[in-house]
Amino acid sequence: MTFRQTETIAVAAAKASFSAATAYRIEQDPRLPSAKREPRERRRPDPLSAVFEEEVVPMLAAAPDLRPIAIFEEMVRRHPELGHGVRRTLERRIRAWRALHGAEREVIFRQTHEPGRMGLSDFTDMGALAITIGGAALDHRLYHFRLVYSGFEHAHVVLGGESFVALAEGLQNALWALGGAPFEHRSDSLSAAFRNLAQDAREDLTRRYDDLCAHYGMTPTRNNKGVAHENGSIESSHGHLKSAIKDALLMRGGADFADLPAYRRFIDEIVSRRNARNRPRIDTERAQLKTLPDRRTSDYEEVGVRVTSSGGFTLRKVFYTVPSRLIGHQLRVRLYDDRLDVFVGSTALMTLPRGRAHPSGKHAQVVNYRHVIHALRKKPMALLNLVYRDQLFPREAFRRTFDVLLERLPDRQACRIMVDLLALAHECGCEAELAEALAATLRANDLPDMAALRARFTPDPAQVPTVVVTLAPLQSYEALLDDSLMGDAA
Repeated sequence: MTFRQTETIAVAAAKASFSAATAYRIEQDPRLPSAKREPRERRRPDPLSAVFEEEVVPMLAAAPDLRPIAIFEEMVRRHPELGHGVRRTLERRIRAWRALHGAEREVIFRQTHEPGRMGLSDFTDMGALAITIGGAALDHRLYHFRLVYSGFEHAHVVLGGESFVALAEGLQNALWALGGAPFEHRSDSLSAAFRNLAQDAREDLTRRYDDLCAHYGMTPTRNNKGVAHENGSIESSHGHLKSAIKDALLMRGGADFADLPAYRRFIDEIVSRRNARNRPRIDTERAQLKTLPDRRTSDYEEVGVRVTSSGGFTLRKVFYTVPSRLIGHQLRVRLYDDRLDVFVGSTALMTLPRGRAHPSGKHAQVVNYRHVIHALRKKPMALLNLVYRDQLFPREAFRRTFDVLLERLPDRQACRIMVDLLALAHECGCEAELAEALAATLRANDLPDMAALRARFTPDPAQVPTVVVTLAPLQSYEALLDDSLMGDAA
């Protein structure tokens, strides 16, 4: 067309390297070939022409969230002649209709984050990874803290559900590991912790959360209930962290750990590796954080309990044994996520592992046989139908031994031998060694011989060596002093 402005049709066509016939055709109709095409009409009848406007559209208008598969199944039920081959056609038609006439959708507004401004907390369930401790499944969650700007992370193993105690402990661990506090802290409203609580209890939980944030100078905020993407900077990080843990478990060759501290060290190592990747940004943000207070605030819940004549107390549907000398006393219990610190007045007594009630609501027991063995020696038959009998045995070998004793001996004799075994483990401090001896006896299909076990584990006073300590006279130490020093002292 440029050559045609100054040349004839034939010359312009020759310069453009096509035939004169093509040049004459373009001269008569300068439109592009794509503009000359007629729109292609349907090659077959529309299978949805009779139902889409009359039935499908009213359903979409009445229930905007209705899934296309549900509409398809309903249409096939109403009109069997449609067949299953129209599913994709219906889905495309619904998608096109919603693009033109559908309801407005949620919009996510990307934010610009400043260093030191916001930290996020959330809990994530770890059941899918099938972690075990000593072969027993570990029902737990991870408390997960993250700084929005730098991506600093901290994870804390939580044995119970979402609670203020778990949040307070995990958050403070994160802040002290970080060395500072952000200006704002956001949580997911502690929805699980608020569940089934009375209004007064909810207000108390909210007050304690506000006090916790105030102690570190943070402004407490919460995302709207059920709107997960408002915590998106940590919700998406949950998946990345769990994927890293899963990969580490595969490289480790198993998900079983010797004890809970070993599993916690495993989690800390993974989180530390992830933080190492963001070290420059973390260092930048750390300089903008608030200074930590002089000390931590309480990360426990304190309750009062009374020790009953059963030799223990019940707290949150769990029965705990304590030394019987405390029967009738009022105790103060500091309730942590994984333990209980027990006080009488202001005197610390002991630390007990925290138990959890059964998911069915049935009461559970945390029993230490050392607390009740002296009473059982007076009433050995009480062991036969004891409510917490299975929890009384400190190791599996003891439980299996009692089952064998009940099978082969009268109940009274079986209970007497079992109580003597527990007493021997307590008095001689040989619980682990005695359990190994009982396991060997069971493998040999024998019954325990109390006389032989006492001879083996009870020390013989005649064989204990007598240690005589001869004290040197005090004057002999003067020889160690320098004569000149002695003269100065004189």
